Amino acid sequence: MYAVFRETTYSSDFEIRESPEFEEFQRAHAERPGYKGSIVAAIGGGRYLTVTLWETAEDMNAARESLGPVVGRLLDPLMASPSRLLGTGEVMIDDLT
Repeated sequence: MYAVFRETTYSSDFEIRESPEFEEFQRAHAERPGYKGSIVAAIGGGRYLTVTLWETAEDMNAARESLGPVVGRLLDPLMASPSRLLGTGEVMIDDLT
């Protein structure tokens, strides 16, 4: 399994989980081959950390390329600053239930 770690920042009064744009983006994620799920944590001040899990590195890389335009259309206009890719890599420990 492979993971993408990203930080995004929205206006502090923006509620991402109720946003139709974010819901549409999540659906696009879920439709991609190899998608295993995401965890999004609010860390204050409109900042969110996201971990997105993929079955293979190929799935992860293909999704990043194909979802770029979706992010540009749906989420970029809502962000207070550009999202920041923190890193990607193979999951070494997984005790999710």
